[in-house]
Amino acid sequence: MKVLIDTNIIIDVLANRANFVKDSKRIFDYSETKEICGYISAMSIPNIVYILRKELDKDTITDIIEKLNIIFEIIELNKEDLKQASKLGFADYEDAIQSYQASRIKADYIVTRNIKDFNSSKIKAITPTELLLKIENK
Repeated sequence: MKVLIDTNIIIDVLANRANFVKDSKRIFDYSETKEICGYISAMSIPNIVYILRKELDKDTITDIIEKLNIIFEIIELNKEDLKQASKLGFADYEDAIQSYQASRIKADYIVTRNIKDFNSSKIKAITPTELLLKIENK
């Protein structure tokens, strides 16, 4: 199963967000063991660093980037992604980019906590809990 993992899922784990970390961490684990093909957009990495910048020093940033590159496949961001995403009509351009990238890699799902942000997506958005149910009920 191939999934694009939204930035908020990565941040849930890195920031240890109490209400969300458990299921999000399990998505990391399944990606790391290659039980699923977990992808993240290259765009997510600078966004993660920006959002967590007050809590991160340079060494921690380097460590996070290295670990994300080991656990996940990183989808390169290219000019066609930018152009096609702008045509999708999403309220949030970042979500449009991720939706387009999910289509480009032929992902089965986009994993996010913000399902409504992907209502217009060609690729179905599901929560970490929904993905875990799909994985564990095979």
